[in-house]
Amino acid sequence: MTLRLLLLAVALLLAGCDIPGLGPDPRIAQREAEAKAIGSACRYGLRSIEDCYGLYEDASKAAIFAGWKEMDEYMRDNKITGIRSASDQPPVEQVIVEDKKPQPGTGDKAADAKPAPKTATR
Repeated sequence: MTLRLLLLAVALLLAGCDIPGLGPDPRIAQREAEAKAIGSACRYGLRSIEDCYGLYEDASKAAIFAGWKEMDEYMRDNKITGIRSASDQPPVEQVIVEDKKPQPGTGDKAADAKPAPKTATR
């Protein structure tokens, strides 16, 4: 009888305390929150849900969808238009201008003029 009371007392004492390592892993909740934020950012950045899945293959698709859908509803309710991200826009071609000497026969008067002969001075 005393053994049963002792076990019952220990069980009641342990029921009220948090033993480290026995609770849910906080990293899982953090990954879900990050995936949800990714989905929201994709929706605001005018990316399709399929593009978002492709860009972030490691994130949870369910959480990405939840964030995308939540942001879609928020944007519709508040009449917000998204902004296309800079990475989605085509790159601007840069033209490199080289300093070229004028070539003779191209119609450039400075290039077509013959250089003056060098004279020796003493």
